[in-house]
Amino acid sequence: MLPLPPAELPQSVAAVPVDQRYRLLVDAVTDYAIYMLDTDGIVTSWNTGAERFKGYAAHEIIGRHFSEFYTPQDRASGLPARALAQAATKQFETEGWRVRKDGTRFWAHVVIDPIRGSDGRVIGYAKVTRDLTERRAAEAALRRSQEQFRLLVQGVIDYAIYLIDLDGHVVSWNAGAQRIKGYEPAEIIGRHFETFYREEDRQRGEPARAMRLALENGKFESEGWRIRKDGSSFWASVVLDPVRDDDGQPIGFAKITRDVTEKMAAQRELDAARESLFQSQKLEAIGQLTGGVAHDFNNVLMVILSSLQLIERKLDANDLLTAKVVQNALNATRRGASLTQRMLAFARRQDLKPEPTDLVELVQGMLDLLQRTLGPANIIALDLPPGLPLALVDQNQLELALLNLAVNARDAMQDGGRITVALAEAELLGATAKLPPGRYLKLSVIDTGPGMDAATLARATEPFFTTKGVGKGTGLGLSMVDGLASQSGGQFLLRSSVGQGTEAELWLPAASVAPNAAAVTEPPPAAAASGLPRSLHILLVDDDPLVLDSTAAVLADLGHRVTPAGKALDALARLRTGGDYDLVITDQAMPGMTGTELLAVVKSTRPTLATIVATGYAEMESSTPLPPAVIKLAKPFGQHDLALAIEAALDATQPA
Repeated sequence: MLPLPPAELPQSVAAVPVDQRYRLLVDAVTDYAIYMLDTDGIVTSWNTGAERFKGYAAHEIIGRHFSEFYTPQDRASGLPARALAQAATKQFETEGWRVRKDGTRFWAHVVIDPIRGSDGRVIGYAKVTRDLTERRAAEAALRRSQEQFRLLVQGVIDYAIYLIDLDGHVVSWNAGAQRIKGYEPAEIIGRHFETFYREEDRQRGEPARAMRLALENGKFESEGWRIRKDGSSFWASVVLDPVRDDDGQPIGFAKITRDVTEKMAAQRELDAARESLFQSQKLEAIGQLTGGVAHDFNNVLMVILSSLQLIERKLDANDLLTAKVVQNALNATRRGASLTQRMLAFARRQDLKPEPTDLVELVQGMLDLLQRTLGPANIIALDLPPGLPLALVDQNQLELALLNLAVNARDAMQDGGRITVALAEAELLGATAKLPPGRYLKLSVIDTGPGMDAATLARATEPFFTTKGVGKGTGLGLSMVDGLASQSGGQFLLRSSVGQGTEAELWLPAASVAPNAAAVTEPPPAAAASGLPRSLHILLVDDDPLVLDSTAAVLADLGHRVTPAGKALDALARLRTGGDYDLVITDQAMPGMTGTELLAVVKSTRPTLATIVATGYAEMESSTPLPPAVIKLAKPFGQHDLALAIEAALDATQPA
């Protein structure tokens, strides 16, 4: 199609003859190549659009075959001829690569329609071609992007990423979802996503609630239990986002789920460790406070006990009323001493004397005492298998612990019940959080009471915690048992639940000696001594003036001569000036220099001098070890205890 010559251009389209208007219309189109072919495929017209994107001027292409625009491969396959053959009967439409004049290719959309004469015969073809290279490139880029995104989503295995429709049915499924939830795509696509929820969550309408909140807030996030295909549970972190179309209307939801079970377990372990550390630090602080209070209380009891015993010795035999009052005061003092021992046991600072102990014999020996203490409303059952090894424990403290546990069991059963005392052997092949490997004895006290809930059980061994009411318990019983177990190299376990009773289990290390090798413990030399020791010159050291005065009075009443010293440096000064001292008695906890440090200096200059250190602590509070031949005297002590310790100290300095 040739343009009109300039001289022939009309001033108005309306003035153009009808037969030329179509020529102007077609020639004005630049985005489409519109041209005609004869029945043999020869180009007979050419518009501006064809010249623009095919590169040929009209005089260069008119008269040439339209197969010039096809790739060599398409020409070789006969595609141009097939296109005309099809167009002769019906419209031919296709897309494919075409070639420009400069040899470059473009992607074309092609339509070929037949042109028929008045008699209906085909006299040629109208061919319309559009350059879709840019659109095809954009579509290809979009397809690549979509494929890359699909591969990305499919490649993620740590997250379940899938789509659900507005009704909650799964419409896509990635590899992460398959790995985490266990379903193959064919098994889950089309099913409702409530499949992943627990039955109780489905009953509460959690799936519908999640979709509703996602639409209302633009996102829904939560954590909770979800169910795998095999029925197992996992802790999931879930994000649900609404998916909207171009008009902003919701068409579904994107759901991302992550299995955070291990993370949750690790966090719980971390929280438990932090809580354990906090409790340990709290108990350590309370223990330090308790130990300090117990030490000072011991000193007070020392003064009271010594004074009362001196008064008792001076009483007129006929003064029965005063004797009774003094005896009551002595009993109260001993009860205070018992309370101090419990406080020190909790603080792990009591003075223990562990020795191989036959637990079967110990329990059987306490049976009468337990029965009298617990009363007729409670039945005591024993489970004591023969052949158990000996336990390494302070026998006296263990008896107190057993009595404590039995009384607690009795108090838990207000209408009476059954209390079982059982023994068993256990062997740990590997270390636990509290115990090293080895053989252990388990002493259990089991009651049939109402049991404890989880909150009460968690606090049961806390110091001063009690459920017995004001004035009915110190709250130190279980703390004392726990302290004894820990200080003895064992552990204390408490098991209970509401309606199931309580089991208190005390683990103690087994002694290395066989049961038949255990000999009766010989009394200390002082216990076998007849009468009190001879009159001695004693250097008495204590920083508490009341304790110093009362102890000096007790020693004087025993017939000894006492030189008091209020601190360790004063005592050393007196020793340096000479003096015919037979014995040094010193308190342990003193400012500036402890008792063990003082005695270490004393022994370095006077190794044969008899020495006693008085303390209420199981562990000395300095890095200096206890010097040899030093007798340790537990506070608070009475006059008789002091006399026995003096005799033992003198014997310890005698040559073997």
